[in-house]
Amino acid sequence: MENDFRQVFYKVYNSKFKHDPFHSIEKEIKKEWKYFDFKIFPLIREFSNTASVLEIGCGRGTLLEYLREKNFTNVIGIDISKEQVDLALSRGLNAVESDVIYFLSNSKSNYDIIFAIDIVEHFDKVELVELFNTLYYKLNYNGVLIIQTPNGHAMFPGRIIYGDLTHLTIFTPGSLSQILKLANFKKIAFYERGPVMKNLKGVIRTILWTIQKFIYNILLIIYCGRGENILSQNFICRAEK
Repeated sequence: MENDFRQVFYKVYNSKFKHDPFHSIEKEIKKEWKYFDFKIFPLIREFSNTASVLEIGCGRGTLLEYLREKNFTNVIGIDISKEQVDLALSRGLNAVESDVIYFLSNSKSNYDIIFAIDIVEHFDKVELVELFNTLYYKLNYNGVLIIQTPNGHAMFPGRIIYGDLTHLTIFTPGSLSQILKLANFKKIAFYERGPVMKNLKGVIRTILWTIQKFIYNILLIIYCGRGENILSQNFICRAEK
């Protein structure tokens, strides 16, 4: 990624694009943790809290801190943005500033769980082949890779796909499955990022989301001959080594 336009963005990613002085970071973190409770933690429930965990593209450490609260003791995150890593370090988290391929190629550790939350879309296709092969190699046997990425099949994908200039590759469950199989991953499963029933508002949103999906799938069947199961703006994938 040397001499890459992305470097210019990542150098100031937090201060120019993420930081809002009128928005509570703590409130945003707690909101994400609720989402993790419903959508992420169930995917790693079988692992003990001594499992070795790596998050690539850890940002300011929201997931790292969540895992610490869940008593995971062997967790590290990496991110190419110094600003983001400094924020994670300020919260007492184990984070390293590094390019992901460089870190993985030079690390002597293997991992039981690797998280790639909102990062794979920032690589081009040539980089992705190397990235997924390396991620597979760095997982322990029966280790899992958890991915979240924008969904090319979403009902209203424009805002999330084109809202970040550094998005280079947009996946659907089908295309992500292709590259995971190319890297020899198995037991590949996909999940929606949709609303969670954490309160009354969440219950109402979930009901409306289900109705909206039903109507949209009728239109897809009329136009394309078949519907889609995963229609949220982002989707989640779990794959095993």
